[in-house]
Amino acid sequence: MNVLTLQQELRDFAASIGVDKIGFTTAAPFVDLKHLLKQQQELNYQSGFEEENIALRTEPTLLLEEAASIVAIAVAYPSRMENAPTGKKGARRGIFCRASWGTDYHTVLREKLCAIETFLAEKVPGVKFRSMVDTGELVDRAVAERAGIGWSAKNCSIITPEFGSYVYLGEMITNIPFVADTAIEDACGDCTLCIDVCPTGAIVQGGQLDSNRCVAFQTQTKGFLPDEFREKIGNRIYGCDTCQTVCPKNKGKKNWLHEAFQPEPELVKPLLAPLLSMTNKEFKTQFGHMSGSWRGKKPIQRNAIIALAHFKEIDAMPQLIALLEQDERPMIRGTAAWAIGKIAASQAEEVLLAAKKREQDSDVLHEIDKGLTLLKN
Repeated sequence: MNVLTLQQELRDFAASIGVDKIGFTTAAPFVDLKHLLKQQQELNYQSGFEEENIALRTEPTLLLEEAASIVAIAVAYPSRMENAPTGKKGARRGIFCRASWGTDYHTVLREKLCAIETFLAEKVPGVKFRSMVDTGELVDRAVAERAGIGWSAKNCSIITPEFGSYVYLGEMITNIPFVADTAIEDACGDCTLCIDVCPTGAIVQGGQLDSNRCVAFQTQTKGFLPDEFREKIGNRIYGCDTCQTVCPKNKGKKNWLHEAFQPEPELVKPLLAPLLSMTNKEFKTQFGHMSGSWRGKKPIQRNAIIALAHFKEIDAMPQLIALLEQDERPMIRGTAAWAIGKIAASQAEEVLLAAKKREQDSDVLHEIDKGLTLLKN
């Protein structure tokens, strides 16, 4: 079969299974990216979630020896929800970022890539491929940019003209020599809104992110949250959308296209208090289908405690005191101690002093001291 004919048939098939954009590029090395990734490592801007081997991230033939081209796909996700619940005193709520609304996108995009694999296998005898979504070696954004899906924006996202930056990305390396698409011209212009409003200054400059300072990254860590970020995350319990919500290119992009990604309001803006006493089984039952659950309940509970402190939610004091006195996890006990000091209810000093007498973990004791200091400020 003629490659151009196959390429058009693949475009049509991809659209029929809910792929919103598809693009093609060569399997040539990502030469410029190699330099940028090395710089990121030297500056310690990597999050630690990435593949460490730069060669694997930039040389597709190391992943598939006979690689001739890469197929890039994008699937849009919603930027708004209907009937969003509102938090109030005594019933405060957290928020999951938009990329965690609905069914885990890894699952959805892998299913679509699997369908594309089957389609190609039926059309081309001896076809070879290797697909990946987010957690693979290749840099999704670099592939998508070169394949004409969108441009690599200052907020470090791929922005598409049709759906803004609210798109999930995936790719397939194959030995089929598809004809490469043309890259889209950068349209950020002089705008620096995303850089200006980033809560922690994580966007160092347009297109360069210090991942360790990114709120989205910090909400996914498992240890104590550094003090400077506790004031910044607000009621975010997973991820951060600030650099997307302020982007002019995202204005009016609702993207209500896929049932799988439609948010369940009570899950994406959950009540904070119930999260604190949730068992592993309960957490998995309620949130296990969402991508934001991948690190387990512990970071979510820590972030919920910080969010309650952000709201100075006095009604949460009994639960926070119970965590400080009874929870087996030092990070949860310590964060609760800090939150008690932050909320500064009438019994806070008595509770913290009592905890200080019985606590043996040095990290928790340090957090108790922080809580006591907050009471004096």
